[in-house]
Amino acid sequence: MTEPRHRAGMAVRREVLGDAHVDRAVAGSTEFTAPFQDFITRCAWGEVWTRPDLDRRTRSCITLALLAALHCDQELAMHVRAAVRNGLTAAEIREVLLHTAVYAGVPAANTAFAIAQRTLAELGDPAAQPAGPPAETGPGA
Repeated sequence: MTEPRHRAGMAVRREVLGDAHVDRAVAGSTEFTAPFQDFITRCAWGEVWTRPDLDRRTRSCITLALLAALHCDQELAMHVRAAVRNGLTAAEIREVLLHTAVYAGVPAANTAFAIAQRTLAELGDPAAQPAGPPAETGPGA
């Protein structure tokens, strides 16, 4: 695609989600899914994420809260990674999810906390690492 909104959206999408993620999504496109890939690139990334009145950190906070509230668990880990890329700390992500618990419910936030902790741990964030010695596993544990 060479349409300006698509180009702008692809640039922001790559900056926020990372080249590897976007490359996998594009490579996985089929005749059936290609129009959707084009739509989200133009509309979500090229129209909304490029607007100047909110910075990317704020957009990430809003996105995390909405994904948690709407139980969009499949998208949450990707956007935790994006939030970190956009400069959010584990403490800020925690605060977004605590705030979400008040307005969207504890069950939604509970699931979001589990996904965010697992994702932050994968990224090596010390705040997401378990405290104390690892639990013993296996027979007799």
